[in-house]
Amino acid sequence: MNVLLIGSGGREHALAWKIAASPVLTKLYCAPGNPGIASVAECVPLDPAKHAETVAFCKEKSIDFVVVGPEAPLVAGIADDLRDAGISVFGPSKAAARLEGSKGFTKDLCARFDVPTGAYQRFTQAEAARAYIRQQGVPIVVKADGLAAGKGVVVAFDVQEALDAVDACFDGAFGGAGAEVVVEEYLDGEEASFFCLCDGRTALPFGTAQDHKRVGDGDTGANTGGMGAYSPAPVMTQEIIDRTMRELIEPTMRGMAEIGAPFSGVLFAGLMITKDGPKLIEYNTRFGDPETQVLMLRLKDDLLLLLKAAADGVLDQMSVRWNDDPALTVVMAARGYPAAPEKGSVIRGVDAAAEDETVEIFHAGTAERNGELVANGGRVLNVTASGKTVQDAQKAAYAAIARIDWPEGFYRRDIGWRAIAREKGDGL
Repeated sequence: MNVLLIGSGGREHALAWKIAASPVLTKLYCAPGNPGIASVAECVPLDPAKHAETVAFCKEKSIDFVVVGPEAPLVAGIADDLRDAGISVFGPSKAAARLEGSKGFTKDLCARFDVPTGAYQRFTQAEAARAYIRQQGVPIVVKADGLAAGKGVVVAFDVQEALDAVDACFDGAFGGAGAEVVVEEYLDGEEASFFCLCDGRTALPFGTAQDHKRVGDGDTGANTGGMGAYSPAPVMTQEIIDRTMRELIEPTMRGMAEIGAPFSGVLFAGLMITKDGPKLIEYNTRFGDPETQVLMLRLKDDLLLLLKAAADGVLDQMSVRWNDDPALTVVMAARGYPAAPEKGSVIRGVDAAAEDETVEIFHAGTAERNGELVANGGRVLNVTASGKTVQDAQKAAYAAIARIDWPEGFYRRDIGWRAIAREKGDGL
């Protein structure tokens, strides 16, 4: 197959790395890609927002299959435009991508089809939202309804913080994404990420992970897109996985089909494992970042064949096998992230850091300038390793980081702490 992968981050580098290993791959293109992806694919300067240009490229290069990485093109309907042009694509329709594109849509779907989640209300006026917050009290969660690049959610433990979050949304801090606000119940428990490949009818479980959203050690500081992750997530026991499939994923799949928007692609459930069992925090309609990086290190099977089976509607004929060894990734971010990351600093030693055969380094926000690798985003590198235990994987990842020369970068030093505490018998 000739394959086009859309995206430019660490998630896409991990996907490209795994797709490139497929024996059925003829040629892999990535649009627009990054310097790391360029080692396994031909990067092309396509703008994923320009659907007609993407379709034309696919026809020119005889692309057999397109894999869409980020959420924005999916919410904008790129999968529909590709399918209308007769091109096979992995990713949901615009109608189905509303599961990520509108938090209010997802909460309404959960209410209609009895998917366990926190109580909520939707608001288009600030004063009504503020009154609801005062009535409910804290802790409480305020979310911009639309896509806000991971920045539109505030978990407030102070009433004023919640009110300020409402004002930020309606004052335009997140553009059109904040034109509507969802205020919802705070769920107490342990978070986990659960993935399923879907073909409109069948949902095939595709791994568990746990990421670290806070910027600082000890889960302190601002929320980010994720400072690290590990897989599998110990909290996701087989019993919890079975309940998640039965109580969340299967009714969601039935519900989406019933409303005329069958879901095909990857369904990423952000879960809170509460004392009453799994509850949905949110759905994403693409692979997680940085969870994908650890999933790809553990996946035994041919990713390309699995994604194509989802696109072709034959997932009921497929299974997924995993390496037992856990994997862990540490995000190296640019100074100033997540507020105002500094770009342009030079990064050295990446190749040397990846010499350990248990380590893969995925580029998330890099560029090449005058023959040198430079930071070109907030999250810049994903230093990823596997090991017999999470602690072993953690040691390998941090040993690799020690070989990277990038004074302007920073990272958390405690990625995997929950799982390591369990390994040591400390419990949680």
